[in-house]
Amino acid sequence: MQRPAGNTRLRAARVAAGYNSQQALADALTALGLSVGERQVRRWESPNPPWPHPDCQRALVQLLGQDMQALGFTPPDGRDEAHPGPGRQVPAAGIIAAVSRTTVPARAQAVMQPATVAVDFAAVTRSHRRMYWSVAPAELHPSVLAHARLGCTLLNETAGDTRKTLAAALSESYLLAGRIEFFDLREPDDADATLLRALQAAGEADDALLGAAVLAHMAFIPGWAGEREKAVERMVAARTYARRGAASAELLAWLDAVEAECETRCGNTRTALHLIGHGEDVLAAGPEHASPAWLDWFSAARLAAFKGNTQLKAGHLPQARETLAQVLEELPPESDKQRTVVLGDLAAVEAADGNPEKACRYASLALDQLAVTWYATGMDRIREVRRMLAPHQHEPCVRDLDDQLYGWTTTVSALTR
Repeated sequence: MQRPAGNTRLRAARVAAGYNSQQALADALTALGLSVGERQVRRWESPNPPWPHPDCQRALVQLLGQDMQALGFTPPDGRDEAHPGPGRQVPAAGIIAAVSRTTVPARAQAVMQPATVAVDFAAVTRSHRRMYWSVAPAELHPSVLAHARLGCTLLNETAGDTRKTLAAALSESYLLAGRIEFFDLREPDDADATLLRALQAAGEADDALLGAAVLAHMAFIPGWAGEREKAVERMVAARTYARRGAASAELLAWLDAVEAECETRCGNTRTALHLIGHGEDVLAAGPEHASPAWLDWFSAARLAAFKGNTQLKAGHLPQARETLAQVLEELPPESDKQRTVVLGDLAAVEAADGNPEKACRYASLALDQLAVTWYATGMDRIREVRRMLAPHQHEPCVRDLDDQLYGWTTTVSALTR
């Protein structure tokens, strides 16, 4: 007699979310403050799973991105606590968590979409990518996540080349959402989860270069936190994926730049400068392959911006000043976000060199730009400069900077975006 298959829905959702064992899911639930062991997960994946406690319901929905019925559970009274029926309210934060953690489907179902659906979905993805450079991140982010959620639904209704095209666009959407969460909204934990979805979608598309880009973005997260070993591990994975595809010179140089940024954040500026030098050589050798359309965040000028920041952190102030000034001249008009970072670094160079008036002048220009195009990373640079100017805080130029830094518009923007 054949054994019952058990709760295959929960098992599939668990694996799709990256928890390859029952113990891994139990550990994730324990990390959320719940007392759940592997035995309990095994019971939930049995043919007749028990109805979980409300706290466990909410945690399962958060981690796996599906409601309880979709996870194979039958509520005893026709409703569940994690996803109540009509007339009952769900906290907004719970809705956002469920959307942002939507799991990339693993295989297609019976209802099939036409081949045009992938092209149409990708067109919206491209539009979001262009809007990133001008639209306020807090306004764009919900639309990108909603689009990605739609992509997950459509992925279940496609097959063959259509599915691969759709999956690649879905990966780009999740990558954009993760970039916004990390660089603009300063939500590294959310970014890590979102980028994992981007990696899953890249796997469905079998797109090694997208996988490399996602993994390198995931390296930023531990790198900025000073967790060098974890960042290096992710960079090794990113370079491995890049070797599987026709990587362009720009993509390879960007990987050098990302690793250099992580090394700089971890205090290893000599290693970082060596990596940047290698990136410069790669770019100078010329492109053997064309860059993918989604690689719109990198150029030779932006590699130089990485270099200028590393020179600043290394204490090479004359070299940093020269490098960053050149970058400022070469940045294209649409690079408003990067411009705030470069201006902030130039302000830091002058502050470190004992020139408070010049530092304030650059910082003021950065704040003017931030008033037009918000960028949390740029504001972080200005706040760092202001800390460096503490010995000069009674000078008129610093007081003027404070008036601008803590003006109504800038303060509200910093707190709401």
